[in-house]
Amino acid sequence: MSKPTEIKIPDIGDFENVEIIDISISPGDSIKKEDTLLTLESDKASMDIPSPLAGKVIEVLVKTGDKASEGTPVALIETSAEEKKQPSSPEPEIKTEDKPVKPPETGHRAELSTTGDHGYPPRPAPATPQSAETVGSSRSAKAHASPSVRRFARELGVDLGLVYGTGSKGRILREDIKAFTKSMLSGNKLSATGAFSMPEVVTVDFSKFGDIETLPLSRIKRLGGQHLHRSWITVPHVTQFDEADITDLEEFRQSKLDDAEEQGIKLTLIPFLVKAVVDVLQQYPEFNASLSHDGEHIILKKYFHIGVAVNTDDGLVVPVIKDADKKGLFHIAKELGELAQKARAQKLSPSEFQGGCFTISSLGGIGGTGFTPIINAPEVAILGVAKAVVKPVYIDEELVPRLTVPFSLSYDHRVIDGVAAAQFTRFLGSVLSDIRQILL
Repeated sequence: MSKPTEIKIPDIGDFENVEIIDISISPGDSIKKEDTLLTLESDKASMDIPSPLAGKVIEVLVKTGDKASEGTPVALIETSAEEKKQPSSPEPEIKTEDKPVKPPETGHRAELSTTGDHGYPPRPAPATPQSAETVGSSRSAKAHASPSVRRFARELGVDLGLVYGTGSKGRILREDIKAFTKSMLSGNKLSATGAFSMPEVVTVDFSKFGDIETLPLSRIKRLGGQHLHRSWITVPHVTQFDEADITDLEEFRQSKLDDAEEQGIKLTLIPFLVKAVVDVLQQYPEFNASLSHDGEHIILKKYFHIGVAVNTDDGLVVPVIKDADKKGLFHIAKELGELAQKARAQKLSPSEFQGGCFTISSLGGIGGTGFTPIINAPEVAILGVAKAVVKPVYIDEELVPRLTVPFSLSYDHRVIDGVAAAQFTRFLGSVLSDIRQILL
């Protein structure tokens, strides 16, 4: 039996004593290279630490809540002989226009002369990345980095496609990986599709103006906020507003309340919205899709997993109704009730809020005339539903009271254009107005 290898926290920039919020391994686990060992969380962001090698976990040396820094031992892993014998990849030549320059044998990268001996102008030390490109665009699709830098990026779980290279001709250096990691942990800069440098938030001492109380955000709100912020600044949002006459739908819902109550089911408007959305998604499949990571393809989903936003004391969560197209109204209503109860008790499993295709966020039980929901990326659209109200409507030249629900559709303009969005909302309105389309 080979001697176990001690795995340590890699270089994570200037951060020290970062809290371990989750441990993904246990003694006896067989893990692959790049599998997540644990998750660190600073005040602003969380980051997964991947395993640099494959093997069997012998012992976990840390626990949730511990503080970790670069070099902190986290686990003992027994590796195979083949894993240990794998040679490191040789460094490629760095070429100038006139002649190749071999990188020094003892370094991680070529140290270029600051006097311009190799044809490069003097350059100061790399600073924190000021921009990034999406994987699939010119430089990111074929990230310009040496094998050792690629290996270093893998150790930190960094996508090279999101790193701005400060080396010659956009070459990504080890320092760029460190700077990118530091910026992500500090939360000062977020990089993804069409990303840009975010200005620092000005610190204000509010106590100068009066009494204050500082309360910590819940973990759900902090992590959910990061996700929403990333979606808001990286996805071009457009919102289409519309309304639907749900008078007949509400009459039908009221007629089924006793049957639902006998089965212990609360039959609200939401199950009808889920069924209506599925019907519309089947007609407009580009809304039941995601943009590929390289930004060059649309991934159309053949399944219909609908997320429904649930408000809890700790923040907003979005459990998912799987295969909603195969379930009836009562089945969906019962499942929604169970998921909402588990969400408020913080007992949702990861599988119960993963895999969504489209999200519904309803404020109908509270009020309001409309709002602009933020897309739950990597989905491409989200439906926001406000409170239904009775409005006078002209029918056969007479004003009659009708129950009308306002709704809004936020969509990713890279995937969906305005005409398609308007067609989606119009068709959704017609489906909600005639419940027979839902039941067919």
